Amino acid sequence: MKQEFNYNKELSGKIALVTGGTKGAGKAIAERLLDAGATVIVTARNKPEENTDDLHFIPADLSQQQGTQKVVEEILNTYGRLDILINNLGASETPGGGFAVLTDDDWETTIRTNLLAPVRLDRGFLPQMVERGNGIIIHIASIQGKLPLYDSTLPYAAAKAGLINYSKGLSNEVSPKGVRVLTVSPGWIKTTSAIRMMERISESSNITIEEATQGVMDALGGIPIGRPAQPEEVAELVGFLVSPRAGYLTGTEYVIDGGTIPTI
Repeated sequence: MKQEFNYNKELSGKIALVTGGTKGAGKAIAERLLDAGATVIVTARNKPEENTDDLHFIPADLSQQQGTQKVVEEILNTYGRLDILINNLGASETPGGGFAVLTDDDWETTIRTNLLAPVRLDRGFLPQMVERGNGIIIHIASIQGKLPLYDSTLPYAAAKAGLINYSKGLSNEVSPKGVRVLTVSPGWIKTTSAIRMMERISESSNITIEEATQGVMDALGGIPIGRPAQPEEVAELVGFLVSPRAGYLTGTEYVIDGGTIPTI
């Protein structure tokens, strides 16, 4: 029997959490889910730059166990359940210079943020999803999980590779229980932070912003489509994956990188 979907409000009645949802791709994802009718909660260390009354904001440092516990307890106490979990939070603040300059703290902080935070949130929200036989978890990884850049983001790349592997294993366990688990791995995204980085490179190197952008694309080995992704393009993919239209999709990694990864 053919299913009919209301694309405009297909997530009406759903409760969704987007971590790192106050800027960049996370903000775009939160707005996309809101437009689809979901009740959307966002969490980050700092409050949104813009006041968005439609989003429920929970301040939390998810790199710490206390932060993830706070988010889980507040959402379950307030809403009673969570239907959609978007583990979008990701960060790399390690110095350049290769493996020799990286300390234990660099590694541990990066792994806590990029791998342990999603694991802890999954552990907090999965029991009620499994009990209801319904739920969706999206892990936002990175093409660096397969295409690591060793100079300054090796811990980030290793953590994202671990996240991709963990996501697949988790999907095998919980998909038979009604919970879909998927991974989205973006390439370079044109966020506000990326734009500011191009401006800094342009100023320090006395080149145009276009030349700075091309230099970053060259460092990635090229982007065949010729530009970084817009945050809204990543959000649109996530919006589809959490929708009823994607009900048969689970355990899969979706790469959205404009063709950056040079292999199949």
